[in-house]
Amino acid sequence: MTKKSKTPGNKWSSEVTKHSDALDLKEGVFTLQDPKKIAASLKHSAEESTRKKGTPYQSAMSMLTFYINRDGKNLPEKQKKILEEAKGELRVLFGREETIK
Repeated sequence: MTKKSKTPGNKWSSEVTKHSDALDLKEGVFTLQDPKKIAASLKHSAEESTRKKGTPYQSAMSMLTFYINRDGKNLPEKQKKILEEAKGELRVLFGREETIK
């Protein structure tokens, strides 16, 4: 079995984020500086998708967690913190948690 050669910076996980069967993400959603805007965009994408396998909440949270885990080592601490806060905002938007203070 041979492995396909990859060009530098071309990760399989990047392709998953770009071409997920679950969600059509707004371009640049993970680079936004407001956790509420990230959560709202992911919620909208998850609710509009007709290809997701789980609930909209599961799809949105899975995509956010996947991105954090995939890029975790390369993310600036500030952006990683924003994305982690977006998880809490997603829970609030989907009624899974009380409002974040």
